[in-house]
Amino acid sequence: MSVEEITIRVDPDAARAYREVSEEERRRLDWLLNLRLREAMQPGRPLAEVMRDISRKAQERGLTPEILRTILDER
Repeated sequence: MSVEEITIRVDPDAARAYREVSEEERRRLDWLLNLRLREAMQPGRPLAEVMRDISRKAQERGLTPEILRTILDER
């Protein structure tokens, strides 16, 4: 899969947390953001449905609650 870099604006805490995680965790976060952006661009879908789809896809690709908790706790 080819990728392109974009710039997004986040608050200072989010930026610091992203910079401080390992490269592997950064790839997971990039992947989650990619999924969320793609889902958000589909018009007319309820947020709850989008969130369920993202959760399902993340689980299918190996993101466990423990991994997510580790990523979020490192903030």
